[in-house]
Amino acid sequence: MNRREFLASMAASAAGLASTAAGAGVGTRLAADEPRQIHTVTGPVSPSRLGLTLVHEHVMVDFAGADVAGPHRYDLDEVEQAALPHLERIRELGCRTLLECTPAYLGRDARLLQRLAARTGLNIVTNTGYYGFRSKYLPEHALTETDQQIAERWIREWERGIDGTGVRPGFIKTSVNDAPLSAQDAKLIRAAALTHRATGLTVASHTGTGAAALEEIGILESEGVKADAFIWVHAHNEKDTSFQLRAARRGAWVSLDGLREQSLDRILSLVETLAKERLLGQVLVSSDAGWYHVGEPGGGAFRPLDFTLTQFVPRLRERLGEAAVKRLLVENPARALT
Repeated sequence: MNRREFLASMAASAAGLASTAAGAGVGTRLAADEPRQIHTVTGPVSPSRLGLTLVHEHVMVDFAGADVAGPHRYDLDEVEQAALPHLERIRELGCRTLLECTPAYLGRDARLLQRLAARTGLNIVTNTGYYGFRSKYLPEHALTETDQQIAERWIREWERGIDGTGVRPGFIKTSVNDAPLSAQDAKLIRAAALTHRATGLTVASHTGTGAAALEEIGILESEGVKADAFIWVHAHNEKDTSFQLRAARRGAWVSLDGLREQSLDRILSLVETLAKERLLGQVLVSSDAGWYHVGEPGGGAFRPLDFTLTQFVPRLRERLGEAAVKRLLVENPARALT
């Protein structure tokens, strides 16, 4: 099956599901004139209802490896109690939506996220995709299957829900190492492109360097996916600012999601540089915090989720004004996910 046939089959599958599973939580392809909905763990919401959004945080991670990780390794109630106060805190500070960026085989748990969303009132968005930054976090089938076969798995999660929960992903999360991309990394990006074309889901990729990010954008564009469907995760780690500027000018999202005390001044400076170049409309911010660590007593040290709101936002407001705060934390996330 070639790519054109593959995408046609996915469209036909979605159309069939629309007629047989309406109202059952099963995914359908939106018509061109329909408003785009963003899927949270408690159901679809319109972009206008996302409100203040943290685009890259974690509730739980398990670095044991894809062949080991799973629900048998943790107590769901314990994880919920560890994460709950941190989610309640950001809700009190005005956060309304959180993108939980833990992928499958690394600690993603849709049941846990449903429970936390119900208790806090937050919109929590989970993902489909695989974490390819280290091969130990990839399931064995990802090493042998084609990009089309992998994409079919991710599309099924969008159509039918994750792990029997009915929860549908709101974006694609993957990762790559440095450039030039390995054959495995490139395959995952092609799979993400195929999944995006069938579902409309944005591709967020943990990326080692600016050169790798530009290579990812090139692969996506070669597969018919525009750069504005791509989020360069951890873009702040690239020290050569020309890469962030080049990616943003091509339309990609530059995610500065490592906010903490030691990185605050540098990220603020980078935001100012992008603003001076009239590229603030392509910037996302978050802290990559949280993390109940499966396998550590009590989940280890859970890093609070509030740094972006309590430390970054006041400093951003002082430097660039309230409009910049609204753009980076309300407007841009809603656009990036649609």
